[in-house]
Amino acid sequence: MSLLPKTESVQIREVWSDNLEHEFELIREIVDEYPYLAMDTEFPGIVLRPVGNFKNSNEYHYQTLKCNVDTLKLIQLGLTFTDEEGNLPTCGTDKYCIWQFNFREFYLGKDVFAAESIELLKQSGIDFEKNNERGIDAVRFGELLMSSGIVLNDNVQWLAELLEVERVGICHQAGSDSLLTACTFRKLKENFFSGSLEKYAGVLYGLGVEN
Repeated sequence: MSLLPKTESVQIREVWSDNLEHEFELIREIVDEYPYLAMDTEFPGIVLRPVGNFKNSNEYHYQTLKCNVDTLKLIQLGLTFTDEEGNLPTCGTDKYCIWQFNFREFYLGKDVFAAESIELLKQSGIDFEKNNERGIDAVRFGELLMSSGIVLNDNVQWLAELLEVERVGICHQAGSDSLLTACTFRKLKENFFSGSLEKYAGVLYGLGVEN
């Protein structure tokens, strides 16, 4: 498969409350064969900044990330699975499959958010009312995730986003962004890692990558 599949060959599987269990059944069937996992999330922006003394900019950025993730509610989560060669699963169809999970907990009328981030997500096609009506319960998602074979599985490799490659699908939607992350990893592996991934394992973007 080429570094990035053509748009028409990829199916972004939209996951809602009514098909959540079915989609996790598919994931359980493919995770052992496609153990490289890229994830992207959509949150309501940056609304908090930590106050205090920090050892360096890495610590400040980490605390900024942590306090916002701990406070805010998840809107979307995208998952892309590949094998070691970068091939995507087809799940018995004629298209490559990636997943986009839509959550119900965030409400524009009562939850805190960054206005520019919400406007960007609206422009990218996220329908917040639809999420509230049909979206996934985060607790139920967590239960299914823990039993899916994705987490607590030594064979699964999680990937983080480090450089730009051309995307398939809509920017700032979690399914498309997770595919972009997977393709980014392949490019990094081919061009920079020299066959060794240990140096970069567990590294978050902007938090301590050495030259």
